[in-house]
Amino acid sequence: MHIVRIILALGFMASASLSSAADGLITLQSPYSAEQTLQRLEQQVVQRNLSIFARIDHAAGAAKVGKTLRPTVLLLFGNPRGGTPFMQCAQTVGIDLPLKVLVWVDATGQVRLGYNDPAFIARRHGVENCPVVDKLAKALGAITTATIGE
Repeated sequence: MHIVRIILALGFMASASLSSAADGLITLQSPYSAEQTLQRLEQQVVQRNLSIFARIDHAAGAAKVGKTLRPTVLLLFGNPRGGTPFMQCAQTVGIDLPLKVLVWVDATGQVRLGYNDPAFIARRHGVENCPVVDKLAKALGAITTATIGE
């Protein structure tokens, strides 16, 4: 009975760590400042003929209400050629579009960027086999990798 409890406890701990690791957020570390990372990200987006829809500066918003927040900027971008086919698989995907990348400085002072994994979004909306998901994942991976590259 004691061994069964240990096995169950280990299984629970493993599944708990998997769920926190598999929350759908892909995070990368940037060797650049937050502003440089954001500029590089915008350059990568524009080079790929994607539209930038919004740049939301959460730290600036916090400052407006007398609060402080480390640099935290969300860039929303996309193209109907990628988003429309995804929404054709499930219109509710529209709640997760346009694509977005968050650039922030964490508590240790490290600049990071993160984005929602398109495969996670597809699972969330029950369209795991949507053909555009792999293409969007590769595009986001290429954009973010190039952003933090040399």
